[in-house]
Amino acid sequence: MAKDIQFDIEARDGLKRGVDALANAVKVTLGPKGRNVILSKAFGAPQVTKDGVTVAKEIELEDALENMGAQMVKEVASKTNDLAGDGTTTATVLAQAIVKEGLKNVAAGANPMDLKRGIDKAVEAIVENLAKQAKKVGDSSEKIKQVASISSNNDVMIGELIAAAFEKVGKEGVITVEEAKGTDTYVDVVEGMQFDRGYLSPYFVTDSEKMIADLDSPYILLFDKKISTMKDLLPVLEPVAQSGKPLLIIAEDVDGEALATLVVNKLRGSLKIAAVKAPGFGDRRKAMLEDIAILTNGTVISEERGFSLENTTIDMLGTCEKVTIDKDNTTVVNGSGTAKNIKARVNQIKSQIETTTSDYDREKLQERLAKLSGGVAVLYVGAASEVEMKEKKDRVDDALHATRAAVEEGIVAGGGVALVRA
Repeated sequence: MAKDIQFDIEARDGLKRGVDALANAVKVTLGPKGRNVILSKAFGAPQVTKDGVTVAKEIELEDALENMGAQMVKEVASKTNDLAGDGTTTATVLAQAIVKEGLKNVAAGANPMDLKRGIDKAVEAIVENLAKQAKKVGDSSEKIKQVASISSNNDVMIGELIAAAFEKVGKEGVITVEEAKGTDTYVDVVEGMQFDRGYLSPYFVTDSEKMIADLDSPYILLFDKKISTMKDLLPVLEPVAQSGKPLLIIAEDVDGEALATLVVNKLRGSLKIAAVKAPGFGDRRKAMLEDIAILTNGTVISEERGFSLENTTIDMLGTCEKVTIDKDNTTVVNGSGTAKNIKARVNQIKSQIETTTSDYDREKLQERLAKLSGGVAVLYVGAASEVEMKEKKDRVDDALHATRAAVEEGIVAGGGVALVRA
């Protein structure tokens, strides 16, 4: 493909036109009183949004040179979204101003490298000053509600829901945003550790109306391999049966003769028992089994560590107050693990989060951290139509990220006032 080569003022002007085209479209969404933008879609209904990065991602310009300028600013918005989750419009407006003033100075004969060094120094000084201006939000539910309300376009209901979610799971907890089935918007909190594995057989249910298995004060056997034969399990089952307590088996899989025998014993009433697959895959599965072990004060029975099912004793099993299992999820409530061990594990996961370079790994580590330390809150967003749903979900997402940033780093005066003061 032939290349069009541009130099000097023509090149700079073309880039600036592209920067301005994108920034002018994005900056109407600035701040809590920002306007909405309607995006046309090739399929389905148009999208209504006031999220800067969503608008930026939709923009492609016909002129190749102008498009290059637009893509450079789009990168600013995307990077801000990845790092902070909100503030993408502010970042775009600042980028446009830096480009405009920078080009003006270059045209007047300033050295571009000196300009760049000056910009870097100014950024450093401003960031330092903003940190000094910041006021801590702490655990104040009222302040969290105010930040979340302003970030969601002064929607007090969203502010209250986000504040309630933070109150329940704490700042270490995970808050996810999902689409609700109906029109109501609400928060659902999962207490204890929940993972996405259900019972291996519906015969394990104890409540046939709700189709759930409830085990009160059960022993928990954690095994990192597949269990297929009954003779493997007998050394564990006998002392548990004598104790009269229920047993939950969490293993890579339980099938064949072992599963059939467990079901028969459950139906006869001689054993209160349930079996589920271990969560995760590969190394992540081992790590999650270890998390459950620490939470329930048990031991993962693993040949790598020199343990086998034959020599497993009852004191190697974990315990907790209650386990609830449905066809999709298992929830372990009030594990008997010591606070010291749980805190050590939490700190270990935190240091892994800091060192990992993969976004996917970071997300999974944060989920594990939440399950160990705070819990998980799900914010279900309801709306009357798909268009309204997407618009509302965007606002909730932005508000959630802004609130998390405020809780971690504090708040400053809005409307660009903090920047003027800096």
